[in-house]
Amino acid sequence: MAETVTTGSNAWWARKRGPEWRQEGESCHVTFWWRDPAGSELTSPVQRVWIYITGVTDHHQHAVPQSLERLAGTDVWRWQTTLPASWRGSYCLIPSLRTDDFPADVFRSARPDSAGLREGWRALLPQAIADPLNPHSWRGGRGHPVSALSLPLSPPQPGWQTPDALYLPPLCIDWRSRHLGNTRRVWIFTTGSDMPAERPLAVLLDGQFWAESMPVWPALASLTREGQLPPAVYLLIDAIDTPHRSAELPCNADFWLALQQELLPQVQSLAPFSDRGEHTVVAGQSFGGLAAMFAGLHWPQRFGCVLSQSGSFWWPTRGAQPGGALVDRLARRELSPGNLRIWLEAGVREPMIFQANQALLQQLQQAQQPVFWRQVDGGHDALCWRGGLTAGLIQLWLPLCESRA
Repeated sequence: MAETVTTGSNAWWARKRGPEWRQEGESCHVTFWWRDPAGSELTSPVQRVWIYITGVTDHHQHAVPQSLERLAGTDVWRWQTTLPASWRGSYCLIPSLRTDDFPADVFRSARPDSAGLREGWRALLPQAIADPLNPHSWRGGRGHPVSALSLPLSPPQPGWQTPDALYLPPLCIDWRSRHLGNTRRVWIFTTGSDMPAERPLAVLLDGQFWAESMPVWPALASLTREGQLPPAVYLLIDAIDTPHRSAELPCNADFWLALQQELLPQVQSLAPFSDRGEHTVVAGQSFGGLAAMFAGLHWPQRFGCVLSQSGSFWWPTRGAQPGGALVDRLARRELSPGNLRIWLEAGVREPMIFQANQALLQQLQQAQQPVFWRQVDGGHDALCWRGGLTAGLIQLWLPLCESRA
């Protein structure tokens, strides 16, 4: 006979490894769990356990805030939903001692006003915790802990399934820019030592995230050993902080001139790489995705391959129209994609950014520019970006790998 295990007992919790799901066709019925360390409602002051799922319950969806429900008389909190089996995303939990973390009118509409939602989540997220049951957790781009959930039909993420792959540690240097008047960290990561002057170069914006929060080194090393990526030099550039990022990444020519005139020669002396534009990728996400496209359109002879993920192509006016300044300049033929190789990616659950990327895609297609376009069933989420980053590098450098075969 099967052993009967009481809900909420130590033996019952020992079986939990994070969210559980049951697949039915192209959907999954998903259950999230949290164990109240203070026990049942008789001993615990916890009134809510908010669940913030990127692209599902966040303010971008205008969704009514969701809380797990307590199973009476236990330390068990539970929330259930249905998601596409292709979905991938990050989530966090926010236990609260209050019931009024959001204005009351947020709960009176099926599509609440985003201002009240944004303010409520902004106040709560500093208290967020990763799922204690889920071993796949990290600190997200907004600074709070998050955990990962990938459903069975979500797209493959090349290289990320080998987190223990061996690699030579990157070199971290300081870039003291006279032109920009600031100093930041830069990581230089090399894979392969043969023909160093011919190695392609990849510039990764928001480098501090890919170096520290979600280290990309094992994935790059593994894919290089498998022959899916060529031996290369990777240059990861720290954003310094939010004010610098907001000033330097959105279509800032000074940043890119300083990078070419100051940083690239410094790196070249430490880790030689090819100076051919068609061998150089510039990659970024959000403002970084916008910056990558800006660099490629303005300096194609240096940055011939663009890897843009969830690019903020609405900039500089949020929500006024699908496409912003860069899209307008393409429409007026003030800029041309020329011979760029472009990987363009956005999530269907980041509405404003998805629409702006579609507006950009339309302009690129009207210019008869071939584009590797990928839409992802996810939100504004590094868990989605990590797979697109490696998949995009593989695609953009495919001619190099084929020439080495």
